[in-house]
Amino acid sequence: QAEHRVASTWLAGPPALELSQREGRGAAADGARETDVGLAWPLWRLGQRQQSADAAEAEVAWARAAEQVARLKLAAQVRESATQLTTAESQAQQAERQHQLLEALSADVERRVKAGDLAPADAMAARADMLAARAMARQAQQALEVQRSAWALLTGWQIAPQPEAFPEEPDAQPGALVDDHMEARLADAAVQRARQRLAQAQAQWGAPPELAIGLRQERPGWGQPLERSVALSLRWPLGSEAHNQPRLAAAWAEQDTAQAAQQRLRLQLEAELSLARSHLAATRAQAEAHQERAALLSERARLLQKAFQAGESALPEVLRALAAASQAESDAVRQQAAVAQAQARFHQALGQLP
Repeated sequence: QAEHRVASTWLAGPPALELSQREGRGAAADGARETDVGLAWPLWRLGQRQQSADAAEAEVAWARAAEQVARLKLAAQVRESATQLTTAESQAQQAERQHQLLEALSADVERRVKAGDLAPADAMAARADMLAARAMARQAQQALEVQRSAWALLTGWQIAPQPEAFPEEPDAQPGALVDDHMEARLADAAVQRARQRLAQAQAQWGAPPELAIGLRQERPGWGQPLERSVALSLRWPLGSEAHNQPRLAAAWAEQDTAQAAQQRLRLQLEAELSLARSHLAATRAQAEAHQERAALLSERARLLQKAFQAGESALPEVLRALAAASQAESDAVRQQAAVAQAQARFHQALGQLP
């Protein structure tokens, strides 16, 4: 913006004040004095002002694109932290449910042992599994507190994040989707900025000319009348290609580097988008399988627990079924979190902000 304000002015640089005085010495020039006062204004060369304005506009566009890319990178950190926090919450809730279930089962076994229906060894086994579930629940709660602290440190919020509503996934090819990616826009802006800098360097092949106006006051000698005159001058520096060659070479190199980075970035973004899409499809299929397995094992554990209460099933079999159901439910929770994370990474690969 500062460069754009400079290009909007009529001068190529700040004006200069000129002040000089000469006095005569010797018998012939005794008493002679000349005083010059003037102002000099640097002028734009033909096309320099427009090129400077275009270069400033390209800089502004690049800065805005860089800001959006920085927001996108921050959004990736927020998405990762939010996913980890919601996963920790789900695991803590599942561990607490398992603990309460085994605690109720242990209390039931204790009553049946006192009634003489079961052996004391059964009470020990049920209580051991209950204590293990309690330890797992406390461990999950501690992991949840760690994720809450990380979320608060990153965002400054103490409340848990709401699940992100993802838009419908586009079916277009990665090459077409990359055009709207923020990093691709930044690469395009970098190429345009390099081109404008090259055009600006080509237009500025010499120092700016200067227009000067001055007032001269002369006194030829003692007793002589003062003489005044006005001077108008134009100073035109003669530029040479050799002096401007380093600046042109640097501008050419910047443009070639920006174009190479743009091509490499497009290939990278297309590969990341294809990988994120395939990973999302795979995690969804795995989540469905884990969810079905967890439902089956949970129903089996419920039936065995009902049979145990009716005296038709042994306690070790019930404990194994409950452990298997708990493990399957934990796997399903983790896989569901993996789906949410894969969705977030897919939309991150699309270059979309939450």
